[in-house]
Amino acid sequence: MITNYYIGAFIASFVLTIIYTYRWHKHFNVYFTLVFTLIPLVNLGYVLLALSQHLDAALAAQKIIYIGGCFLLFFITMSIFSLCQIEISKLYRTLTIIFITAVYFLVLTIGYLPVFYRNVSFEIVDGQGVLRREYGPAHTIFYIMVITFFLVSFITIIYSYLKKKQVSRNILILLFIPEIVSFICYLGRHAIMPGAELIPASYVFAQVMYLLIARRICLYDLTETITDSIMQAREIGFISVDFHDRYLGSSEVAKSILPELMDLTVDHPASVSPFIKETLLDRLDSFRSDESRHQFYFQREDGSPIYAVNIQYLYDDRKRKGYQFVFTDDTKNQKYISLLNTYNADLEREVQKKTENLIEMHNSFILGMATMVESRDNSTGGHIRRTSEGVRLLVAEMKKDGDCAFSETFCQNLIKAAPMHDLGKIAVDDAILRKPGSFTPDEMEQMKSHAAEGARIVHEILKDTDDTEFRILAENVAHYHHEHFDGSGYPEGLAGEAIPIEARIMAIADVYDALVCKRVYKDAMPFDKADAIIMDGMGRHFDPALQKYYTAARPALEAYYAGAGGVS
Repeated sequence: MITNYYIGAFIASFVLTIIYTYRWHKHFNVYFTLVFTLIPLVNLGYVLLALSQHLDAALAAQKIIYIGGCFLLFFITMSIFSLCQIEISKLYRTLTIIFITAVYFLVLTIGYLPVFYRNVSFEIVDGQGVLRREYGPAHTIFYIMVITFFLVSFITIIYSYLKKKQVSRNILILLFIPEIVSFICYLGRHAIMPGAELIPASYVFAQVMYLLIARRICLYDLTETITDSIMQAREIGFISVDFHDRYLGSSEVAKSILPELMDLTVDHPASVSPFIKETLLDRLDSFRSDESRHQFYFQREDGSPIYAVNIQYLYDDRKRKGYQFVFTDDTKNQKYISLLNTYNADLEREVQKKTENLIEMHNSFILGMATMVESRDNSTGGHIRRTSEGVRLLVAEMKKDGDCAFSETFCQNLIKAAPMHDLGKIAVDDAILRKPGSFTPDEMEQMKSHAAEGARIVHEILKDTDDTEFRILAENVAHYHHEHFDGSGYPEGLAGEAIPIEARIMAIADVYDALVCKRVYKDAMPFDKADAIIMDGMGRHFDPALQKYYTAARPALEAYYAGAGGVS
């Protein structure tokens, strides 16, 4: 009777494992799969124990049974963590497996050392093998381990039910039921049928519950359900190749789009088809060099469907194994875009014209403000125009340098921002601004305030512009063009590359103009003397990396200031 019960439990667990194998999905957790693998093995241990005819066979069967108490409980606990979306670090998992293995090594001492069992004996009762044992000290460790696994599982399920909204309540209930049933069966394993363990039946019951969980996992895993739905809808085509451009396979939709795929052999180069090479592999080369080129469009002929093709990596778990082409029918969108482009062509030209007018008005406003500020200064006029030209000549030399990484937008923005560098002087008192002699320390501090004030004014003027790059650059030019490379400048005493590059460039043009142009308090300085001062300041006042650009621009600067620039 008892032997038949064990055999029935084993057969049931084996059948349930076969069912699970049939329903298995790749995204099932490995621990979940190991549970279904070990339960039939453990139940087989009970069968072998009941059928054993001598002590050695009974001890071998008992050691198989203890696989359930050790490793099976661990795999069940880890499955619960996974389904509750709780990540356990690799270190903790490794330490736990080491501990469980150590406990199982103690199990293996049964029959050899009085560690796990003090004494063992064997007899046959009513045709069934019965193992009599007296527990040793190591068995207490086993008990503690088993209870710990049960407690951790209960706490995890209850905590997830109360706190984790993204975990299915149905799955948590299905997890809790077999846990409580197994715990009850473990405590009262001989309560119903004397001499027969209830644990095999609890394992079978757990398998039934886990099959229900597996069925629901497929619904909750969006990645799998979406993929299955897409494939069933037959709307999207997939083509896969490995990193060596060997053909791995394609969906039926892809084959209907590209019949040439039918001539390819799996694991052979896809380039054997000239059409596939031109259509797909050449695009793949572009993607390899620049991953932003991941999309292109494919149309067989005029009037045929237009497909948006996305190139993406092909993954096996988290490892990249190749590339995948995903074809999506985009005909409706492309026709709509074509109509929209036609409709908007005139509107876009009109908007562009209005935008250019607004930009011109905006620039004129900024230049007007700068000119107004300049009219209050003690210079003889033209400083804004000359420094802007100086910046342009320096930038022109920088653009000739192949190692220079500045974009055309940066260069144009810098030239456009140059007139704004002294806007802060509008906040400086006229008595100070127009003073012909040297400043007192207090007057100098007020004069220095124009840099920070200029940055504030520029920010207020440009804060609503969509061109954030220009706004930041213009603020930096106004704020930091009096900083020195060695940190001795103002307003913040920045040094080296902490000074924005646009301000470092502006500083050379600004100082050069101040040297070679006449002021009410000084005469214009000869070019060679001004050049000596500039060169002497490299590394102290100016960025030494800009020296080569200044040197290259010097002839053009001198020509400008001697002619159209006009040294006053």
